[in-house]
Amino acid sequence: MENIRIAVDAMGSDNAPYAEVEGTVLAVNEGYGEAILVGKEEVLKRELKKYRLHYPERITIQNATEVIEMRDLPAISVRKKKDSSIMVAVGLVKEGKADCLISAGNTGAVVCATSLEWGLIKNVERPGIAIIFPTLEGSCLLIDVGANIDPKPCHLYQYAIMGVIYSKYLLKKDNPRVGLLNVGEEETKGTDFIKETHRLLSQSRLNFVGNVEGGDIFKGKADVIVCDGFVGNVALKMSESLAQALIEFFKRHIEKSNLAKLGALLLKGTFKNLRREIDYAEYGGAPLLGVNGICIICHGASSYWAIKNAIKFAFFSVKNNIKKLIEEGIEEFGGLR
Repeated sequence: MENIRIAVDAMGSDNAPYAEVEGTVLAVNEGYGEAILVGKEEVLKRELKKYRLHYPERITIQNATEVIEMRDLPAISVRKKKDSSIMVAVGLVKEGKADCLISAGNTGAVVCATSLEWGLIKNVERPGIAIIFPTLEGSCLLIDVGANIDPKPCHLYQYAIMGVIYSKYLLKKDNPRVGLLNVGEEETKGTDFIKETHRLLSQSRLNFVGNVEGGDIFKGKADVIVCDGFVGNVALKMSESLAQALIEFFKRHIEKSNLAKLGALLLKGTFKNLRREIDYAEYGGAPLLGVNGICIICHGASSYWAIKNAIKFAFFSVKNNIKKLIEEGIEEFGGLR
């Protein structure tokens, strides 16, 4: 079993610390490294006692007396709440006591804390949050979905490079296709910002396939799609909402007919597989690319299953030395700093 140490912010999610602790136990029991649960020590000890640990020595607790709440302002909270679970977990990675960080807490605070404490990879000016979407052709990486709502064209170019490296080595995509999210496929479409980004990507050695529209995301027309954080976050939230709404629509229509109920019973396995395929919990969380360390940001409403899968992705990110590969990719393609 490999000695990869994962710092888990155990107090940040809507379901803290229950989801974090159960997900961590499941991940460690399955052999995904060691974990340091960061949060209020007595609370975490009490919760940890509920579970059977295959490797009890591989889960430790680091006390943190404060919590950065979802409503807290990121820049202020990371300065004032130095003993928060987020800041302590970030510090463990900075000090070399952990190899990566998992947090389902305040996203802005995580981005702010990691950027300030770890710094950014050389020739990367802004970090980007990447999310994995299921598509008809496998999967697609969308970046950025909320870290930077007012980027420059060079930032999107850097996102493209980092997305390609992550997609190639973690998602096993050969020569990933890069698309630029726009309102049309033509080069002349979009704002001046989008047109300049298109020019940079067109002149690069990346496998750029041009503009893609919102409706193309799930068709699998590109393996990596870049956009600003404002647009990306809207696309993410709408997709999550649509997936949940579709499931509810199915339930409503099934309840209206006995024949539909019978059909649903026969298709129970199919529906279960479909739900799993579109459930964000299967991907665990979103890597924060560009910071000088490995960080997976999870949904605030993450279940134990999502936390477990986030730890799994973090484990393989460290194992594949993804930070170094991104550094080399930025150096190879040029970060346009």
